[in-house]
Amino acid sequence: MPNPNEAQAVGPAFDALLEDVQRLNDLGKAAAVIGWDREVNMPPGGVQARIQQMTTLSRLIYEMGTSDEMGERLERAEAEQQGADPESFVGALLHVLRRDFDDARMLSSDFVTRRSQISGQAHQAWTKAREENDFEAFQPHLEKVVELGRELAGLYGYEDTPYDALVNRYERGITTAEVARLFEDARAIIVPLREAIESSGVEIDDSILHREYDVAAQERYVRTLAEAVGYDLNRGHIGTAVHPFATSFAQGDCRITTRYYPRHINAALFGTMHECGHAMYEMGTDPAFARTPLARGASSGIHESQSRMIENAVGRSLPFWQAHYPGLQNAFPSALSDVPVSDFHAAINKVQASPIRVEADELTYNLHIILRFELEQALISGDLAVADLPTAWNDQMQALLGITPESDTVGVLQDIHWTGPSFGYFPTYALGNLYAAQLMEAAVEQAPQVASDLDRGSTEALLVWLRDNVHRHGRVLLPAEICRRATGRALDVGAFDRYVNDKFATLYGLTRAGGAAQV
Repeated sequence: MPNPNEAQAVGPAFDALLEDVQRLNDLGKAAAVIGWDREVNMPPGGVQARIQQMTTLSRLIYEMGTSDEMGERLERAEAEQQGADPESFVGALLHVLRRDFDDARMLSSDFVTRRSQISGQAHQAWTKAREENDFEAFQPHLEKVVELGRELAGLYGYEDTPYDALVNRYERGITTAEVARLFEDARAIIVPLREAIESSGVEIDDSILHREYDVAAQERYVRTLAEAVGYDLNRGHIGTAVHPFATSFAQGDCRITTRYYPRHINAALFGTMHECGHAMYEMGTDPAFARTPLARGASSGIHESQSRMIENAVGRSLPFWQAHYPGLQNAFPSALSDVPVSDFHAAINKVQASPIRVEADELTYNLHIILRFELEQALISGDLAVADLPTAWNDQMQALLGITPESDTVGVLQDIHWTGPSFGYFPTYALGNLYAAQLMEAAVEQAPQVASDLDRGSTEALLVWLRDNVHRHGRVLLPAEICRRATGRALDVGAFDRYVNDKFATLYGLTRAGGAAQV
């Protein structure tokens, strides 16, 4: 791939377009700032005003970005730069701008306004309904959001199923059928492995994770932990939110949020590492892409691969904690001074069905995503009514994980994603796990220093490999192309199979037979 920092033969039409693009980027980042503030700092009394502010910005950005004038500037720049290398800064930016412009023009200003208003109201209703375990209070808002999702699929268009249009928003180039095939292959790996673990007779005690962990001490420690995995606090910030997330306002301002429970240390540790992976991806895009749409992740699945890799492949590994566990013990001496690192490592990797997705173990997490993937398709197709969603959710949870949530708060109301028409996003979490395994395997094979660094608890060589093979490309390459170039093949479940079977066979004393771990 040519270096985007090399001098480009840029002309007046492209320069004029770039100025507009940068202004729109600035407006978009301003909207992101107030969105971040809503989750982290805003008092409850500011909700209605914030909905109005975000709606105004959304409409303004949409109208400017899809105006006839913008389309004409784009056409002039395309004509001026005809023949530009599609992987150069100019060629890639024009391609992405054309794709985004055409996608946005499929919508309307009215739709964008309604989407912002409905989502803002749904977010407020969800927050209250979740606290009060009151799905019926959220139901009418979710019904409007589902209608928005169906409308969105119709506006974008599709060939086979409306869900194709929605999942393609987050993982460009993939189809519902392809996702279903990958998930069926993953399920065929996860289910027998989980059954072997349940039959192993090995009982891992994770009660140490539920001892008293002072929240102020957690807040101090996660800063050390974030730096240990490579997060640059000179360009980052750690806040708190009900539902942790990462957001980027510029390459020098990539913020994360986490959450703290006084009797469960996992949320702070692994939530922080997860969001660090997202933020480090955006920190690693090529500086030449600043203030343009190229300075973002290639897709939600590739983005998720970075967070899950740091959280799990690195953050739940024994070598990482052999290096960093003394610091954790020093931070929480009353909870961990009597616990050897091997016991801590086993506890954080215990396989145990949980109703909460973000607290699920690494193996069964993907079953949570498969559940949401199947329910979303049914909602969008009309095969499942919103009123019947709690029952369907509980039935699927029982079928996939053998448990039934004790309330809607820890069941159907647990995720923020359905407060807006984000249908199609959930599958990218499990796709991210598959990408993560394949990318990590390739990194270790291609750069021996990666393994030796990880063995001493360092991500330095891994981040170098990721920046070169994933991060720096931003949105220049499609996700499938990033995967192919970095690993030499299309996405499949092979690396994931090897990773989870090897890891959990060791933890639970299993043997490998026919590719799967068995008792």
